[in-house]
Amino acid sequence: MSVTDEIYQDLILHHSRRPRHYGPLPDATHAAAGDNPLCGDRYEVRLRLDEKSIIRDAAFEGSGCAISKASASLMLDTVIGLSRDEFEELFRTFHALVSGETPSPEAVAQLGKLAALSGIWKYPARVKCAILCWHAVHSALAGQAHASSEEEFASNSL
Repeated sequence: MSVTDEIYQDLILHHSRRPRHYGPLPDATHAAAGDNPLCGDRYEVRLRLDEKSIIRDAAFEGSGCAISKASASLMLDTVIGLSRDEFEELFRTFHALVSGETPSPEAVAQLGKLAALSGIWKYPARVKCAILCWHAVHSALAGQAHASSEEEFASNSL
């Protein structure tokens, strides 16, 4: 295992054990639940958007594996302050990265600490864990209350 892989593994474990943005968000304007029936991950994400549709706060609650919890924690750290369009662009880049595609170096740089999940593509069942809360945020922004199905996760599209 390389030094970079060890650092990434430590970051994932840290965010799994001490997730950021975990808990209620009473003044949420958007929410969606997501579950991964293949492994039992179940989360609800809540967002507070301002009048310009900028994500001003976000939180998640539920339970799941270390990958899903760390991905949610890292994602919410990153998306606060983004517009809907910026979130969708980030989602496409992250989805490509964890699916084994090679986004441009500039796009990967925008992911910041989320790049720690770049090796997930080697474990296809874990990709679903890594993108669960991303799909929930995508659904919440679209006004949908639920974001999961095996078909949705199997799809390469948003």
